[in-house]
Amino acid sequence: MSPQPAPAPLLIACALGIEQLALRTGERGGAGGPVTVLRTGMGPRAAERSVTRMLADPALGGAAVLATGFCAGLAPGMHPGDLVVAEETRDPAGTVPCAGTDLLVKELVRTVPGRTVHTGPLTGSDHVIRGQERSDLLSTGAIAVDMESAATLLSAVRTGERPVAAVRVVVDAPEHELVRIGTLRGGISAFRVLRSVLPAFYEWHRSLLLPRR
Repeated sequence: MSPQPAPAPLLIACALGIEQLALRTGERGGAGGPVTVLRTGMGPRAAERSVTRMLADPALGGAAVLATGFCAGLAPGMHPGDLVVAEETRDPAGTVPCAGTDLLVKELVRTVPGRTVHTGPLTGSDHVIRGQERSDLLSTGAIAVDMESAATLLSAVRTGERPVAAVRVVVDAPEHELVRIGTLRGGISAFRVLRSVLPAFYEWHRSLLLPRR
């Protein structure tokens, strides 16, 4: 019998140490293949450099890539601890459609019961968004903003064809702006949610490995 091909790896990219800590203290079992959690550093340029460098490793050549961490919600009624599943990521450099959005929503609802899950475009920024800028981005149709997801996914697809996705946890929102992550209730709530999402990521990854019918 010919040997079975190795399972495709999963690269989970986040920017901040506190995001990486949340992911590393979450459940780690049950992935469909090797999992790497990459801390890219903050901002689109850092994300682009880190992801491009990581995917140059032949061991990660066919990796699925999922960007995660915290974000700012743009729509009224969003709350810290809500989840955002991107249908696409966008920034001035380009737009990237995401794979398996419906499955991610289903698994997040099951994995983190009681949390609201929003779907829609996730936009990128090179700085922290406050005040009127939030309304301006909402008018483009985006539902949330962060600094790394768009750059992460664009860098990933530029290195080769692969499934990509972005899932973010709202850490502040129009009625709940935070000054520092982790010092207020909203930051703590978002940290706890991020710590709980890995099983949903693993289900998404496993679904990609199933034979197409």
